[in-house]
Amino acid sequence: MALAVGMDAPAFTAKDTNGNTVSLSDLAGKTVVLYFYPKDDTPGCTKQACSFRDAQADYQGKDVVVLGVSADDEASHQAFTAKYNLNFPLLADTNKELIKAYDVDGGGYAKRVSYVIDGDGKIIHVDASVNTATHAQDILAALGL
Repeated sequence: MALAVGMDAPAFTAKDTNGNTVSLSDLAGKTVVLYFYPKDDTPGCTKQACSFRDAQADYQGKDVVVLGVSADDEASHQAFTAKYNLNFPLLADTNKELIKAYDVDGGGYAKRVSYVIDGDGKIIHVDASVNTATHAQDILAALGL
């Protein structure tokens, strides 16, 4: 079943780029941008990640947490983060639990879909038509920030 605005976001716990455990419940009270992407270090995924990196100043002070998710492992995320100086965590979903829970399974990879989750765990925005170059700014505009 496709997830939509107004629905509860599926709970998750995953390891980030540095091996830290990240759970949606730990982010209560913050707005979470959970963006799914197909693969580390590919052209579109790099543009998308760099759009969030470059918009960090625009996100600061707004209680917004950005998390990228793909089926790549922690080592791949570490290399991708180091190569492009990414300044936000990537979640390793090697068993595709998040990918399936958020209905973005593209058959071995994550479809490019972003969910914005409010501080109460509700989905407040879904973007399934991502412009990789402007995605970070598009999310801010959708949230009126």
